[in-house]
Amino acid sequence: MRFILSLMLMFSASTMAQTTSSLPEAVRGVWLTNVASEALHSQTNIQQAVDLCADIGINTIFVVTWNKAQTLYPSAIMKQLTGVAMDPLMDPKNVGRDPLQELIDAAHARNIKVFAWFEFGFAASYDEQGGVLIDKKPHWQAMDQHGRLASKNRFEWLNAFDPDVQDFMTSLVLEVVNNYDIDGVQGDDRLPALPSNAGYNPDVVAEYRQQHNGAEPPRDHKDPDWVQWRADKLSQYAQTLYQAVKNADPEVIVSWSPSVYPWSKKEYLQDWPQWVRQGSVDLLIPQVYRYDIDNYRQTLKDNIQAMPDSAQARFFPGMLIQVDDYNPDDEFFIRMLQANREAGLLGEVFFFYEGLRHYAQPLKQHYQANPVRFPSWIDKE
Repeated sequence: MRFILSLMLMFSASTMAQTTSSLPEAVRGVWLTNVASEALHSQTNIQQAVDLCADIGINTIFVVTWNKAQTLYPSAIMKQLTGVAMDPLMDPKNVGRDPLQELIDAAHARNIKVFAWFEFGFAASYDEQGGVLIDKKPHWQAMDQHGRLASKNRFEWLNAFDPDVQDFMTSLVLEVVNNYDIDGVQGDDRLPALPSNAGYNPDVVAEYRQQHNGAEPPRDHKDPDWVQWRADKLSQYAQTLYQAVKNADPEVIVSWSPSVYPWSKKEYLQDWPQWVRQGSVDLLIPQVYRYDIDNYRQTLKDNIQAMPDSAQARFFPGMLIQVDDYNPDDEFFIRMLQANREAGLLGEVFFFYEGLRHYAQPLKQHYQANPVRFPSWIDKE
């Protein structure tokens, strides 16, 4: 309890006279997923989730829209490709649900922004040897240096450098942008991304040879120059996807939630400081997932410093509050919030929704004592 009181004393402010337009601006968000959660399984559950978020002071929901080679909405693209228009678990009674639309309606009624989160990105499957996507499109698979389907941490991958794969991913994102009143879209540590042990497909190797006087790519998949060459190709796609979204609807916000830098580049070819420099980022939410306060503070500092000074207002940290049976203890949770505020950050995004209940009361008190509004410079309204 003393840590909760300390937080309130450190960061409380007199806000009674403040109008909405005079409030400081910040993203205070949460990821809402269909894994280890039933929040999206019915319209009633969605309303309850939105009401809890609104009560706490969450102003942005990042909702899983693409994972397990399935969508949260009825997708004409996926129906044509796989024969399955939407994750069947979201509509087991076949009543014609559209959970994405249900969430948008409920959230917008409470003045909460909704971002379509394309969680799996270029990951074809999880522990399914490529799953339905590779079954339907075997030439889409990413290859490691041994010519096998590229895999990392039990995820199997599509070849993120293949123009057809990129076109497929872009088409999914644009399907949502064009058909829904969405506030933003988001890629994460799998979009745009590819594990650094991948990139050995024949066409990629041929392109590398052409640009390197016939030399073969290094067998060491973490060779710095080889990492940079492939990371640059993903940076090009980040720009392509960003521009495609803006061409479809200039007011839709493009957000990325990559791994922390420089690990993101070494392991997943995500050179996100380059994405910022090239103007492919409206909102950046690195996954500052750490299990002790010293590592959290240092990683937060390092990643803020990786942002160009002119773009630091676009930065908000991702905070881990639940995974499997883990929740940070109350003291650690409060200290992470304190670290964010001491760094000048008035908001954060929590992974993931189910963890909110553990901290609802202190978080509500803190957010009510220190209100913000969604940043106007990335607000389409």
